[in-house]
Amino acid sequence: MAKYRLTAAPKTGITRALLGATILASALGAPIAANADTATGVAAATAARHPDTAVAAHEAGGKSAETKVNVTADQVLSLAKAQIGTSENSSGGGTKYQQWYANSQRAAETVARDGGNRNAYLNAAWCSMFVSWVGEQTGARPQVGWDAYTVAHAKWFKANHRFGSEARPGAVVFFSWKGGKSLSDIQHVGFVVKDNQNGTISTIEGNTGNGKVEERIRPKSQVVGYGYPEYAA
Repeated sequence: MAKYRLTAAPKTGITRALLGATILASALGAPIAANADTATGVAAATAARHPDTAVAAHEAGGKSAETKVNVTADQVLSLAKAQIGTSENSSGGGTKYQQWYANSQRAAETVARDGGNRNAYLNAAWCSMFVSWVGEQTGARPQVGWDAYTVAHAKWFKANHRFGSEARPGAVVFFSWKGGKSLSDIQHVGFVVKDNQNGTISTIEGNTGNGKVEERIRPKSQVVGYGYPEYAA
C-alpha cells in the first residue's frame, strides 16, 4: 500500500440513483459494477431533492448534532488508522462497514429516503459508511453522523453549523475531484489526519480507488469543505 502520495480519485460516494439502478438491474439479471464511479451530475440532481436545511439537519443521523460525546479526535483517528489495508471483494462488497450499515437502523431510514433495499448497500460505494462505522464504534456517532450518501452527510454538518474550510485533525473531509465547491459536487469523504501546510492534507479514507482503507495525501483544491465533530478535549 502506497502512502503519502497523490493518487487517482476513489470511487464516487453512493447516490439514491445508484441504489435504485442496482435494484432494477438486479431484477433484470444484469451484472452490477459496484466499483464504478457514478456521475457527478447524478449526485447533484439527487442532492437538489433536499434543499431544506431542516430536512438536511436530520439526514445523516435523525437528529441535530447536539449530543455531547466523551471521545477525542485522537481516538477516532486511531481506530480509522487501524482499518488501513481492509479491502473489499471483487464485487465491491464484503466489508464490515457495508455489512454493518446494511443491518443498521440507519439503513432502514435511508432506504425510505432514497429507495431500493438494504441489500443494495452490501455492494455499494462505502466511503461514507466507513466514516459512519468509525463514529459508531468509537461512540462518536452523534457528532460524526451516519449516512451512506456523502452529500446528505455533508448537508447534516452544514445544517448543524459544523461545516467550514479549515482542515483540522479528526474533521470529516468532503471531496470533489473536479474542484467543485457546492455540496452537490461532493463525491467522496474521509477523515483529516493533518494539514501538511503545503496545500495538501493527509487523510484516512475508505473505498479508495484501490478498494481499500488507505492513508492518502490530497490537494486542498479538491476539498469542498470539512465537517467538524465536537470531540472531547
